[in-house]
Amino acid sequence: MTEAPLTPIEIGLTAAIVTMEGEEPAILVAGDATKGETRAGLPFGPFDPLAHRTFEIGLRAWVEAQTGLAVGYVEQLYTFGDRGRHARPGDTGAHIVSIGYLALTRMPENLAALRAAGAGFEPWYRFFPWEDWRQKRPDILDKVILPLLEDWARRPAKPAPTRALGRRERVRLCFALGGSPWDEEKVLDRYELIYEAGLVEEARRDGREAALARQTMPRLGEPMRFDHRRILATAIARLRAKLKYRPVIFELMAREFTLTGLQRTVEAISGRPARPRPRPGGGRRRCSASAARSCRSARRRGCAWERARRDAFRAYRS
Repeated sequence: MTEAPLTPIEIGLTAAIVTMEGEEPAILVAGDATKGETRAGLPFGPFDPLAHRTFEIGLRAWVEAQTGLAVGYVEQLYTFGDRGRHARPGDTGAHIVSIGYLALTRMPENLAALRAAGAGFEPWYRFFPWEDWRQKRPDILDKVILPLLEDWARRPAKPAPTRALGRRERVRLCFALGGSPWDEEKVLDRYELIYEAGLVEEARRDGREAALARQTMPRLGEPMRFDHRRILATAIARLRAKLKYRPVIFELMAREFTLTGLQRTVEAISGRPARPRPRPGGGRRRCSASAARSCRSARRRGCAWERARRDAFRAYRS
């Protein structure tokens, strides 16, 4: 019995590298002029098991080689391997399965290496404008996204793998309708709904029926190469969730910072204004003088930096 040949598979590594540029969260992106690709994409490269013992070692190595960045905190996100996710027209090469990573770094002082590589940091709300609630509920939700989603949800769905929730219920929970609260962690869920409804350019490019049926495509953020916007949505959701139980925010802060700066950074990442919890006797809780002194002197006090991180984090959460 002759076995059918298996499709070759390559392992790639994709990095969502986050920094803070002023008071805006930014993501490292680059085009690929050598292949005529001008759309923004996340940095990615192949995994070479002969050169690197682990995925993370490989990721750190090629990120530094390509961009000159030495990333700090790194965390594996998910394995992205959907059929067609990395294909190009007429492509007959191996199917690429990508291991996605979230990486945090401070904004480098010298950006020459990034510019030489055709890369740079861009605000991540450029790709997800509906996720920024710091000033108010984004207009794009009520004017564009929700009317289109509600129209899509009313249409009969074709037979598909059984879901626990129907279209209308998913829209209600993800987009804070009918009294449901806005959950800032549902970044990927919202993007998946928008993609499934055929409202983003990536869905048209991937040949999704809902997108091909539309005569006009709404402008919902900047499209990205391949499935990189899905990877970025996963990274944003993970980081927003992580803020609530791990002090990873300090990987993005300068060595010396104010608590106001810390609060604004948390608000920028979460996309929502912070609401300090009131003290039982009225007024607002303030950081202790010892915590403030620790923050100012942390750089020269070695292990006191970790104590300052904990003190500042507790003061913000209190």
